[in-house]
Amino acid sequence: MVPKQFMIVAGEPSGDLLAADLVGALREELGVREADTSGVGQPLYTSLEPRFFGAGGPAMAQEGVELLFDMTRHAVVGLSDALKKILTFRRLMLRLVSAAIERQPHAIICVDFSGFNSRLAHAIRTAAARRRGPFFNWDPKIVQFVSPQVWASRPERARQLARDVDLLLSIFPFEREWYARHAPKLQVEFVGHPIIDRYGDVVKPAAEPKSALVVFLPGSRAGELRRHVPVMGETARLLDAKKVMVLPSAELKAMAEQLLSAASKIQLQVGGLAEALMQAQLAIAATGTVTMECAYFGVPTIAMYKTSWTTYHIAKRIVKVNYLAMPNLLAGEALFPEFVQDAATPVNLARAAKELLASPKRRAEIKNKLAAVIASLGPPGASRRAARAIARLLVA
Repeated sequence: MVPKQFMIVAGEPSGDLLAADLVGALREELGVREADTSGVGQPLYTSLEPRFFGAGGPAMAQEGVELLFDMTRHAVVGLSDALKKILTFRRLMLRLVSAAIERQPHAIICVDFSGFNSRLAHAIRTAAARRRGPFFNWDPKIVQFVSPQVWASRPERARQLARDVDLLLSIFPFEREWYARHAPKLQVEFVGHPIIDRYGDVVKPAAEPKSALVVFLPGSRAGELRRHVPVMGETARLLDAKKVMVLPSAELKAMAEQLLSAASKIQLQVGGLAEALMQAQLAIAATGTVTMECAYFGVPTIAMYKTSWTTYHIAKRIVKVNYLAMPNLLAGEALFPEFVQDAATPVNLARAAKELLASPKRRAEIKNKLAAVIASLGPPGASRRAARAIARLLVA
């Protein structure tokens, strides 16, 4: 019997957490399976503990993944930032493709980070096909965990996914039907959202906090902080409330300190997002994964985003959805006011914040609608369902 070997790649802090949860679930799922030979010489299932290698961040490393390098240090925002690092990404991709060919894992698991991972999947699929022959029959299963937002722009990319990916694990309920229309040959499974598991043990307060705490969430990448922190700092200066900014790492906290003026009077902290949101009446957040965490804790949020001129004008032409914040997309309405690019000014953000802070009724309405959004994400066990789907794929 040979233990299952997986290559897993995540490129952003949020994906690093998703990947770590999935690795734990795969260990449990494959570890409890008993050997079943079913009348053949080799078992269909193995009880040997799976092995993991690839690229990601500290959460994956803590989960025991052998990291070839820390991919989260290379996270970028938008097209212009990606172009600046195109040679770096090419070098990293070649390393991963080479490692995949050398080690021949049973499966390649790409976690989010679609700009890089979609190219990686195609490169590995092509490299394996070119080498296939009597002495090289490696044909790995390729899994994409978290759908690229092809439904938001360039839907033709769905056909590229169908060409290169054996299984797409979706975390949003509408995606499976969308792919059934646009790429019917692609196997898609809605597994639910891992956020339900991540905070499942947290007891949410029954009533809204009485103190007016505003939580600022500028993002998890250096490029986001450079564009968002100064705007958030000036917004904070205009608000008469207690203010805290939550950063995912000490490195980003140090960067935020350099970007903020003392007049903003924002307390900076590393981690503790759940605790901060449970005490908040309002959040001001970069559009992205963190808006789902705001939704989970029922915190009315003002969503903002600034990017480079080039990225913004390209996105403006190709993005086909009405909202950027995922809670708004799921709700079908602007529960979170959105301010993008030139509209993301301190005056606009502060005005919207003051309106929400002055209206307990409106905050309660938003909180009730957010509860319905979160209920649509499925029950607990997303990572375990994802692991089971991958295990089924390996014996299909």
